Amino acid sequence: MVFDSLVLKPMRVAGAAMLSLALLTGTTMLAGEHGFRAEAQEGPASVADLSSKLIDSVVNISTSQTVGGSDRNVPRPDLPEGSPFQEFFDEFFDQNKDGAAPQSRQVQSLGSGFVVDEAGIVITNNHVIEGADEVAVNFNDGTKIEAEIIGHDPKTDIAVLRIDPGNKKLKAVSFGDSDGMRVGDWVLAIGNPFGLGGTVTLGIVSAIGRDINSGPYDDFIQTDAAINRGNSGGPLFNMKGEVIGINTAIISPSGGSIGIGFSIPAKLAKNVVNQLVEFGETRRGWLGVRIQSVTDEIAESLGMDRARGALVAGVIEGGPVDDGSIEPGDVIIEFDGKPVETTRELPRIVADTPVGKAVDVVVIRKGEQMDIKVTLGRLEDSDELAMAPSGDEKGDMPADQADTIELYGMTLAELDDSQREAFKIEDSVERGVVITEVAPNSAAAEKGISPGETIVEIAQEAVANPQEVVDSIEELKSENRRNALLMLAAPTGELRFVTVRID
Repeated sequence: MVFDSLVLKPMRVAGAAMLSLALLTGTTMLAGEHGFRAEAQEGPASVADLSSKLIDSVVNISTSQTVGGSDRNVPRPDLPEGSPFQEFFDEFFDQNKDGAAPQSRQVQSLGSGFVVDEAGIVITNNHVIEGADEVAVNFNDGTKIEAEIIGHDPKTDIAVLRIDPGNKKLKAVSFGDSDGMRVGDWVLAIGNPFGLGGTVTLGIVSAIGRDINSGPYDDFIQTDAAINRGNSGGPLFNMKGEVIGINTAIISPSGGSIGIGFSIPAKLAKNVVNQLVEFGETRRGWLGVRIQSVTDEIAESLGMDRARGALVAGVIEGGPVDDGSIEPGDVIIEFDGKPVETTRELPRIVADTPVGKAVDVVVIRKGEQMDIKVTLGRLEDSDELAMAPSGDEKGDMPADQADTIELYGMTLAELDDSQREAFKIEDSVERGVVITEVAPNSAAAEKGISPGETIVEIAQEAVANPQEVVDSIEELKSENRRNALLMLAAPTGELRFVTVRID
């Protein structure tokens, strides 16, 4: 093995130095009575047989889209005659120097996909085919077949195509157990990077459960198998030849692979694919709550032993649990038998649950664990997702500041008609204490509390005037609490929880 510009620094312990060298040279060091001895470590077996078995199931996706100049809504600027920017703007706006209207043009794009049904079902990414006028599937042997888009889901970036194979016999691959993959397991990617079809790359699972903020159901497998532009929609295989992921994104400053690629796990993809094939759309479960994270401070204020679960910040009117079964302030720790450790897990678990199913939900309410039975609705595109409201709506400062109390940087006043008018507080906020001012650099400001928000509850007990806020906090202090949990209502009525340090 040759190392280029590699400097090995001696270590104080001879055995440690040998172990360090072993890690670089790929040998295994075994301890014995006379110290360490080297034993050849078995490297990854050749993947030639596996690749030849799978490569005909992986396809290139080519799309075309007609883009007309009339689609531009940006007006072309008027430039002085002889301007050095004339040529730049002529090219950018696809116009001739005489100002003629731009001509429509064909835009081509390439991606990858794979066959999951010999009848002609092909899987790819939604962003590969989005907006396309024509989609074609290109096989490794040069066969090209026009495809029909039968369903797509932007939230998970999955699309399903159908082709008519005619006399061509297709080779289908199947989904494997993505939950069984461990960090360090070997994986193989096949795709169409930079238009170079039939490209095979090998790597390992670098991490699991990655959230890259691309959508509400992020749960990516991270891999160092080379994934580049054009690999999108292609499969990530385990060493059994099963699809355990759909390659969909990379992190790269240069646009090329730097060893950080992301795949949609098969467990998530299978359910979406099945629904798109059957219905042409997704049919996700819907609980009808807004949630936010349970921080250590919130957990302490609720008397929980540790931070876990999803805190219900609000219940959507007309939703499945708008019957009082789940209340704002509840912490959901288990859903349909599945533990909920973090907030981002709940939307994914709910979405994967069949519409109309009656499920058991375990919540912590005012320090007590409760079992609740709820029946799920269906999440429509127009429905609100389970996310915490921003809570940064602001109103104008009222002129009258009489009968107010200052507390932790907040100026508090009763919720009356003048406050409603000043801050445009809707009737859905029926009661509470209005925050009329927040001092810069105060404890309240650090938590993002804004003027116009209304304190509805403290420590899950309702408050109606500023003095009740003071009394509630004094009671928490007497119980040696370090934080006060505030339920805040935005002027529009959306709820959220924050904790304010009181010790």
